[in-house]
Amino acid sequence: MRMEAVLDEYEKPYDPDHPVVNLDESPKQLIGESRSGFTDKHGVQHIDYEYTRNGVRDLYMIVEPKGGRRQVLVKQNHNQITYAQVIAHISESMYPKAKQITVIEDNLSAHKLSALYQIYPPEKARQIIERIRIVRTPAHGSWLNVAESELSVLTRQGLSKRIATEQKLRQEVSDWYKTRNDKCTRIQWTFTTKDARVKLKHLYPKFND
Repeated sequence: MRMEAVLDEYEKPYDPDHPVVNLDESPKQLIGESRSGFTDKHGVQHIDYEYTRNGVRDLYMIVEPKGGRRQVLVKQNHNQITYAQVIAHISESMYPKAKQITVIEDNLSAHKLSALYQIYPPEKARQIIERIRIVRTPAHGSWLNVAESELSVLTRQGLSKRIATEQKLRQEVSDWYKTRNDKCTRIQWTFTTKDARVKLKHLYPKFND
């Protein structure tokens, strides 16, 4: 059962040689001002309701709950090639010395490790794949993915205002996750497999005694 597979990962003790990393992505509309705002003599800021659409970027949230570490990558799209690039970044840039990396993610069609063969020679692609262990959330179970919660925090704390350019977006998300990392903000997941079997027992098959 996928739910228990995810919850089992959260219950494991922290091991830097075997980090458990959550991955999720979300689109972000780039919105510019059609007219410049101003602040009146009373200190009230006025922003025009008209705006310009400057395209969409995809935010890839990478978070290690027990390590208190996260990064946010800004990408042009969320296709399988981009996904492969993100997986390679996790493996090669974030955790190059880890023996194995468990990635908890949603079950999206673009999530294909085989896409690594499209951006690397076979030997390199296989080397990355052998260090990655994928655990996927169940259908309608994205709430189990800590990265989804972190994306929500990012939206509230760092992206609440209009952002017009990709450069500005990159700066905002970088400032946000660096500040959060500096505080070593760890995430304590308290909902266990034992809890699930009681509180979500309607999701389990029923057996006659």
